[in-house]
Formats: sequence, C-alpha cells, structure tokens
Amino acid sequence: MVTAGEIRLVRESFPAIAELSGPVAALFYGRLFELAPHVRPLFRQDIAVQGRKLMDMLTTLVTNLERFEELEPLLKAMGQRHAGYGVQPGHYETVTSALIWAFGIALEGEFTPELKSAWCAVIEAVGAVMKDGAAELLPR
Repeated sequence: MVTAGEIRLVRESFPAIAELSGPVAALFYGRLFELAPHVRPLFRQDIAVQGRKLMDMLTTLVTNLERFEELEPLLKAMGQRHAGYGVQPGHYETVTSALIWAFGIALEGEFTPELKSAWCAVIEAVGAVMKDGAAELLPR
C-alpha cells in the first residue's frame, strides 16, 4: 500500500524525472542490461522507443496514483503482455533496482532516502499487480 505521503513525494519529484526522460530511460536500460544481460533479448524494439513507452507509463502512473485501483486492469494486462515476452517474476526486482538507480543518478542529491523509499513503494505496488496479471495466465 502506498501512503499519501509517498504519493506526494513521488508526484513532487516526477517533473524533474520527466524533464530528463531520455537520459533517465537510457540510464535505466543500461543498468538493467548490466545487472541482467540475459533480459536484453526480451527487448525487440528500439530502446529509445521503449524508453518513451516507459516514461509514458510512468506519467500515467504518477498522474493517477490517488486512483491506483483504477490502474489495476491496465497494469494486469501489461503484466500479461510482459509474461508473453518472457518476463519472469524474478525480473521485477531487477527492474526496480535499475529504475531506482537511474532516478538516483538523475536526481542526484535530491534523491533522499525518503524519496527513494516512496518510489520503491510505488514501483513494488505496480510490480505486484503486474505479477498478479501474469499469474492469471497460468493454468489452474
């Protein structure tokens, strides 16, 4: 569960992240492939295009954080698509680590422990819903 304080912190920090969207996406994917080179083949699309999709999704997420439950069908569907690409549940932790690292580099000294914790809470909430969506594809 993401708290109101965490939502506020994430929302206040996002304009700076969005302003650096290209570099943030490049940092993220570079770090992701450094941490988990085996996931590189899962990305068939140009990384610049993929980066824009990532930033668009983050914008949608941050804009709607107070109505997170309304995003759940979208996030579940996204989890199902990602499972179809070969994303495994264990990949979510690596993605979180790479994204938090990229935010920290982009925001430098402004990326306080409290802000880092808030972003982790949001990203972990998103990942949980995406994994739930992917699990719905498994035979019962």
